[in-house]
Amino acid sequence: MILIKFKNIRRSEIIQQVVNDRIEGLVEKFEDLQSSRLKVTLEMKNSPTQAGPDLFSVKLHVIRGRYDGITIEKSEPNLYVALAEVIDHMLEVLNRFGDKVRVKERAKARRIKQYLEQVDEENQPEKIVI
Repeated sequence: MILIKFKNIRRSEIIQQVVNDRIEGLVEKFEDLQSSRLKVTLEMKNSPTQAGPDLFSVKLHVIRGRYDGITIEKSEPNLYVALAEVIDHMLEVLNRFGDKVRVKERAKARRIKQYLEQVDEENQPEKIVI
């Protein structure tokens, strides 16, 4: 489920559609996200006391599931650029997450193999040399 929250921005169907399309692309690549709840916060940050450009901030937070707790936030002068950067960074994070699991499983398998070889050597009868 994808929840989109607007802060200091008018709710727009076009923006919602773009965000949904981009997030659904992530969900297609990483099927474990289908059981997760994705919360996207779109916000315009500007200061009434200091003059300067407005910054659009996009925050993506994964709730529940395998990737629970992953949060990415990017700010840019353009909302769509910030969204693209969040999606790119999220792809990197999710790929790395999968690599960490794979590396841990391989290391565990190597330790088990070494242990079994060690036990097997200790239980071998001594060789008799004539």
